[in-house]
Amino acid sequence: MPTALITGVTGQDGAYLSQFLLSRGYRVVGLLRRSASADVVGLRLHWLGIADKVELVDGNLTDLSSLIRIVQDVQPDEVYNLAAQSFVAASWQQPLLTGNVTGMGAANVLEAVRIVNPGIRFYQASSSEMFGKIQDKVQSEKTPFYPRSPYAVAKLYAHWMTVNYRESFGLHASSGILFNHESPLRGIEFVTRKVTDGVARIKLGLAKSLSLGNLDATRDWGHARDYVEAMWLMLQQDKPDDYVIATGRTTSIRDLCRIAFSHVGLEYTDYVTTDPAFFRPAEVDVLLGDASKAKKVLGWAAKTPLEDMIAEMVEADLARHRAKPLG
Repeated sequence: MPTALITGVTGQDGAYLSQFLLSRGYRVVGLLRRSASADVVGLRLHWLGIADKVELVDGNLTDLSSLIRIVQDVQPDEVYNLAAQSFVAASWQQPLLTGNVTGMGAANVLEAVRIVNPGIRFYQASSSEMFGKIQDKVQSEKTPFYPRSPYAVAKLYAHWMTVNYRESFGLHASSGILFNHESPLRGIEFVTRKVTDGVARIKLGLAKSLSLGNLDATRDWGHARDYVEAMWLMLQQDKPDDYVIATGRTTSIRDLCRIAFSHVGLEYTDYVTTDPAFFRPAEVDVLLGDASKAKKVLGWAAKTPLEDMIAEMVEADLARHRAKPLG
């Protein structure tokens, strides 16, 4: 039975990856940051019905000693580094924390792997945000990076450290440059969940409007359930490499709202307002990924259409609110 160690196991991607690996007969061990709020720990794992199948161990990306201990104890065949301070907007308010966790944290995991067992296969969760102020109309593995937030800068450090450890120490270390990927397990602070939760609240009479930032920003949105399979496929290759994972379709936040509201028979223009407070200090206007390398080498392609994903998210948020007791 192969063993996988996942950092960020209680997040959206960690939960779906755990589910995927368990279905393939893996032993799954998740790194748990003990300072995490007790009331939300494992919430996504419970949602997927796998909380009792994932082993949780205490550790922290900022503590190299704990990572070395965990890798020694768990003896994983594969390590997936998904943990990060991942909310872009918060990275301007917490740039040093973001750098320590999202950037240096990845370096700590790489170093723990190198010290304990350099034969472990390593996956780094890189981000399309690294492209930032885009240098190519469509972004591929060859597109130059131009990060536009502390989060993206930290992710870029982690990305290049992964490349460096691969080239310097011969680690089987790969990065997935994942474009935006969403699901009912997405955090409420992210725009897709903010929209689908807002739609549910308005439909149920719990809210009258939804306030957002730049409605004209466009993103390449896919389903996290599809994207975690790409992570696993990267670590099954003979040679490590970096891959863009995307749908090849870009959609504005405005159209995202239209799709979500129309699912419940409402017109988004009757409810959506814009608030300058939600605009970024440095905006990333357009992201559109070219995943042709992943299709050619990994045999991977996105499966879930955007409309189906948004419908799934709206229905999940409607169910959540209907299940809440009044008051």
